[in-house]
Amino acid sequence: MKIIISGGGSGGHIYPAVAIANALQDHDPSNELLFVGAQGKMEMQQVPAAGYPIVGLSIRGIQRKQVFRNLSVPFRMLHSLWKAKRLLKHFQPDVVVGTGGYASAPILYAATQLQIPTLVQEQNAYAGLTNRLLAKRLDKVCVAYKHMDRYFPADKIVLTGNPVRQDITNLAEKRLAAYEYFGLVPDRPCLLVLGGSLGAHTINESVLQALDQLLEAGIQVIWPTGSLYFEDIQAQLTEQQRAFVKLYPFIELMNLAYAAADVVVSRAGALAIAELCIVGKPTIFIPSPNVVADHQTKNLQPLVAQDAALLIHDKEARQKLSQTVIQLFQDADRQSALVQSMRHWAKQQATADIVTLIYALANGS
Repeated sequence: MKIIISGGGSGGHIYPAVAIANALQDHDPSNELLFVGAQGKMEMQQVPAAGYPIVGLSIRGIQRKQVFRNLSVPFRMLHSLWKAKRLLKHFQPDVVVGTGGYASAPILYAATQLQIPTLVQEQNAYAGLTNRLLAKRLDKVCVAYKHMDRYFPADKIVLTGNPVRQDITNLAEKRLAAYEYFGLVPDRPCLLVLGGSLGAHTINESVLQALDQLLEAGIQVIWPTGSLYFEDIQAQLTEQQRAFVKLYPFIELMNLAYAAADVVVSRAGALAIAELCIVGKPTIFIPSPNVVADHQTKNLQPLVAQDAALLIHDKEARQKLSQTVIQLFQDADRQSALVQSMRHWAKQQATADIVTLIYALANGS
């Protein structure tokens, strides 16, 4: 098959797209895949790093703060639609797949005009603007949460879960290798801090403030800060803290990071939640307040209601994080209860189910 995959702007849209692409290649190495993204955005680096070609469109999203920059948006959209149609006629895909973000809007819209089958994968409990606007034109919508018929036609929805990287299973047998890889102290429990693909200011500040208490409690830390924050935080660590804090701008081998972790502190992006449910790690989530419609809190609410995760609001993180983390480390029964509940939300077959649907669309069913 020939398949175009589009989505970008953040890791939450890019990594599911790459996971789907990897599964399509594993299913049949002769499949021809092409990504479409937005010029200047992170997908233009991340996708080639994953081994796939990508074409960039000049599309830009709506600026909520610098309103004057929106003047060019209609012209960029028209140019991107024109380029998308040319690309579709040249590449002639069997299916076009979108994983969200404004980067996917032109190619999906053009595909529906040319009657090319379309499938989108919506990660969040609150559907993204692009997917909502295109909802009635799409053929299939793969979702991770129930009650998504408030955004999409019910007959197009398939509850698959979110596609995740395939190397995050069987973590117990990777724990020793993980401790060696990160240079961790044997028999000392480990906290993994995740702020999303770009890092998170509040989480970074809260962890930095809590470090001395965490280390006194015998906890060591794996901490990808995000590239914007790395040098500043590194300069603030004391020599004693550096012995027990493994600081990185970004972690490539996330499977080993998960394997090493006993407890996780994380933003509540849909992909992070999906992965943590599969790996089964007790997690304290701190949803980002800087997202549309507070969708990270909405992602998390079903898990909190089922006692599958702990929630700290962003504005309370500096005051509550240290105590909450230490209490969780000291309560093995609470950890076990959280993990047991989380596993009910794990959907390990999500990627395979999405691939099956793509093949069905390509075959006209």
